[in-house]
Amino acid sequence: MLSAGSDRRDVVVAAGSAGGGLSIATLLAAGAAGLPQPAAVVLFSPGPTSPWTDLTLSGGSIRSKEDADPIFTEADVRAYADLRVGAGDRALPLAGPVSGGLAGLPPLLVQVGANEVLLDDAVRSAGQAGADGVEVTLEVGPGLPHVFQHHYGRLEEADAALDRAARFLTARLSAGRPDPGRLAPVR
Repeated sequence: MLSAGSDRRDVVVAAGSAGGGLSIATLLAAGAAGLPQPAAVVLFSPGPTSPWTDLTLSGGSIRSKEDADPIFTEADVRAYADLRVGAGDRALPLAGPVSGGLAGLPPLLVQVGANEVLLDDAVRSAGQAGADGVEVTLEVGPGLPHVFQHHYGRLEEADAALDRAARFLTARLSAGRPDPGRLAPVR
């Protein structure tokens, strides 16, 4: 997009479930390569590969939320981790970004349901981002499942979460841009 002439301030990243961790890994790799970051990122619900940030499965919610999570179990998550990294080191930053630093990422919004086995991953990722100087907002929806935002139009909490995400992204897309109505006329 950048090579096609897009301004980074016109680019946002939004991903749910498996796309979140891949998005963070992509942005970390782009930053390491000296590429500019997008205006903002929204991650919807940690899933077995995203914004899943701990492939070592060390979060307590992997066990404590197993009965509440209608989608994943610890065994499911372990199997997805095996698919993602195989015999590789699960603590490498691009495998599980919480094990590395998140400095340099753009403003970040993480929305997660409280009934997810990967709740702790989202909470720790947001904490790591904040500790690394990233502007981060974490929203935990009580009683909500994995990627509850998919239930828009049927679940009031999903509609409200998507509205907040849209406001978050819109505010960052317009950040740093002059208001066309305030520009002085050209003479």
